[in-house]
Amino acid sequence: MSEQLPVLSRESSVRERYGAASQRPEAALCCPVEYSRDLLEKIPQEIIEKDYGCGDPSPYVRPGDTVLDLGSGGGKLCYIASQVVGPQGRVIGVDCNSQMLSLARKYQAEMAQRLGYANTEFRCGMIQDLQLDLELLAERTAELETTGVDRWLQQRDLEQALRDESPLIASDSVDCVVSNCVLNLVRPEDRRQLFREIFRVLKRGGRAAISDIVSDEPVPAHLQGDGHLWSGCISGAWQEAEFLAEFERAGFHGMQIAKYQSDPWQVVEGIEFRSVTVVAWKGKEGPCLERNQAVIYRGPFSAVEDDDGHRFARGQRTAVCDKLFNLLQQAPYAEQFLAVSPLSEVPLELARPYTCNGRIRSPRETKGQGYDLTSLIAESGGECCSTEGCC
Repeated sequence: MSEQLPVLSRESSVRERYGAASQRPEAALCCPVEYSRDLLEKIPQEIIEKDYGCGDPSPYVRPGDTVLDLGSGGGKLCYIASQVVGPQGRVIGVDCNSQMLSLARKYQAEMAQRLGYANTEFRCGMIQDLQLDLELLAERTAELETTGVDRWLQQRDLEQALRDESPLIASDSVDCVVSNCVLNLVRPEDRRQLFREIFRVLKRGGRAAISDIVSDEPVPAHLQGDGHLWSGCISGAWQEAEFLAEFERAGFHGMQIAKYQSDPWQVVEGIEFRSVTVVAWKGKEGPCLERNQAVIYRGPFSAVEDDDGHRFARGQRTAVCDKLFNLLQQAPYAEQFLAVSPLSEVPLELARPYTCNGRIRSPRETKGQGYDLTSLIAESGGECCSTEGCC
């Protein structure tokens, strides 16, 4: 077992190890990952050799997206995403390791020339505090004239002013947040803030696609205190169910394990550590209004329950509010539900508050109590199974 290090050394251990890995490749930091060869062809070999990760969240990036890569390192995932989003998209990498940032920035002009457009930039910041621009802070701190305690207090004021006036990443500005084996390096006491920050910067309807290492059992304190295991993306791993719970606590919905490594990457004291990719969505905020809408869960399960406890029985017309009605027609739910709109739409300004409680909506609510239309194809001279076909 490597030397035990105090909790406060976790961040310094990460900085030192990844700083060294930016100069000389370290195989132990890397979990084997298959990337699209077409997307790798234009990326400089030095970046590929000094890339460290455990998954590939790029399949969840779309053309035209604004993408934020947390812990962007040497820039490999950013330069992959830059090709996917295309000239209409934008990619921002955030890292606090100066050596890794230098490596990523070194090839910006060359990548722009290879691609035919420049859509990638790299910013210096802590991924758990996406409001604070560390390079701007260093610049402004150098201008302070005070010393001692007064300087420290003045710097605290400066930090908050920069968060408010010049945030590193603005709220509601990103379509997709990606990360590749970096979240587990954040201190436990900062992790709630980390997920709140991911949620904050995403636009409504945006998504997070995070590849990281999880454990099948909780990691004991003595392993978490091992700086080498921590910086190696092992002892900082979330227990797999707890990792998903972090997204839920932050306000995300529709969390799903998109990829799961069947064989463990590492095993320490009988605890298995493996790579997963989780995709989660932002957009369930807002008022619940009654507009006489319903959804029908297609199956195959007899019933399902969403993140807020709404239950949907297979084949039943379940009454839902307008917000949930629209949400279930979007990813990741769109293929699982049929939408039942009312015959006469209820204007938003006339809609009253409604609490979804899983009740079954009568077809008469949807059509209207006075609905008495009779429509028989045979009576109008048509044939059901004609050459046009209706059966």
